[in-house]
Amino acid sequence: MTIPSIGLSKRDRLASAVLIAAVVLFSCVMAHAADLPALTGRVVDNAGIIDAATKAALTRKLADFETKGSDQIVVATIPSLDGEEIEPYANRLFRFWKLGQAGENNGVLLLVAPNDRKMRIEVGYGLEGTLTDLHTKLIIENDMVPAFRAGDFSGGISKAVDDMVMVLEGNPEELEARGKRNPADGGTPIDPIVAVFLILWATMFFGGLAMAFLPPMFGTKLSPGVYRWLGMTFRYGRGPSGYSGSSGWTTGSSSGGWSSGSSGGGWSSGSSGGGGFSGGGGSSGGGGSSGSW
Repeated sequence: MTIPSIGLSKRDRLASAVLIAAVVLFSCVMAHAADLPALTGRVVDNAGIIDAATKAALTRKLADFETKGSDQIVVATIPSLDGEEIEPYANRLFRFWKLGQAGENNGVLLLVAPNDRKMRIEVGYGLEGTLTDLHTKLIIENDMVPAFRAGDFSGGISKAVDDMVMVLEGNPEELEARGKRNPADGGTPIDPIVAVFLILWATMFFGGLAMAFLPPMFGTKLSPGVYRWLGMTFRYGRGPSGYSGSSGWTTGSSSGGWSSGSSGGGWSSGSSGGGGFSGGGGSSGGGGSSGSW
């Protein structure tokens, strides 16, 4: 898309470019959000992994629970995340569905993506102090992972819902005691590729740092800016030929830095859903836990 420049000042052309970029970005966001499923009930089983009897029982249980105290739990399954990480997807879906009550932010989303073998419990702002990251981690590791590995999706999801309700009703002791009796297996092992990257980065970082400071400190000075250490010659500053040697050490700042998996922004819409059920206007900031099996 080009911007006509006839009769427009440089400032006007810049403003037009910014406006067009904003429209394109908004269109991309709208297209991306359109992929989110509709909120059709308290159990949205788009992956088809929950049997009919369990789905009906869960729906009744969650409706009764919400009636008692207004906290809202929704179970969702999708076949695949299509390459997106589950944390930002769950946060986007939570905000799109607006789970929990407005002002209370007391919603919970249990999301399962069987093709990716991933699950997440996303917790609204208002419940993060009750259904903590520790509780959601214990529920995933002790309820869902063993059942899913055995192929029992309905059983694992049903047990997870029971434990979430138990904690939210003010009885977390049993879940915490069960976690102590069945400690986690040490967590998810680090990816070998990540490990190799970290080792190489640490080697270059500390190696470069050492080469910048150790030769002048412990080496033999041969001439101004030239030192002999460990059988090698190190040159600092600009040599007589105009060639700039290793004048100290500088960090090559990474382009992106590090960011957490959780998405604090997400995307929200008006109340969605069909079947007479919708979120109450709540939101989430990425609290909860994720897991895989």
